[in-house]
Amino acid sequence: MELAGERCLIALACRVLAHAGLADSVLGHVSLRAGPDRMLVRCRGPRESGLLFTTAQDVHPVGMDGADVLPGGYTAPVELPIHAETLRRRPEVAAVVHAHPPAIVAAGLAGLPLRPIFGAYDIPAARLALQGVPVYERGVLIRRAELAEEMLAAMGDRPVCALRGHGLVATGATVQQAVVRALNVEELARMTLRANLAGGDLEPLPAEDLAELPDLGSGLNEEAVWRHRVARLELAGLGLPEEA
Repeated sequence: MELAGERCLIALACRVLAHAGLADSVLGHVSLRAGPDRMLVRCRGPRESGLLFTTAQDVHPVGMDGADVLPGGYTAPVELPIHAETLRRRPEVAAVVHAHPPAIVAAGLAGLPLRPIFGAYDIPAARLALQGVPVYERGVLIRRAELAEEMLAAMGDRPVCALRGHGLVATGATVQQAVVRALNVEELARMTLRANLAGGDLEPLPAEDLAELPDLGSGLNEEAVWRHRVARLELAGLGLPEEA
């Protein structure tokens, strides 16, 4: 199978997102740049059973225009423009995650901004928040290029963007990085909701404390977290089947 390793990686990413609660049911997709005008993306097939059960057979090469006729009754995501326009306009991005994480959606609907309210508890999440988590304010299905362009304008040069009443877009130089960034933003949203429910202070940490938060590097922030998430999948009996 063409690009078998990359297709398995995307399938694993979908399973990780679903197992972590960011992509319940059948909604969400992950893509990886596969050339100047093509990508690999998680598609929906005739026996769709949700992201938690994604296999490499559910991942297909698709042109940026989405005009491909896919085999076996598969269809590209309706929101393919999220991936196509992000990959077109952000050359540093190789992978895109779109999911519907419930805490991110709930925090946005409650009007709770995602601020760096904690520190060493989750340094990568705090650093993302410190740089700012932009919000695309429209809760629309991003099924046209012009809507994706609006979303990207809101996103700016940031690696993530919350979609009000909808979900999240996370990007990365690798699939692993994009997935871990999505996990980090959802953890930030979960803690924001918990602190708000408890009547806590949602103000950012003092600047001097935030300045003490180091970049722990991709080896710990992304690679180790990715291995941990894959190991949890396998422990739960949800690892990618060998035939995938």
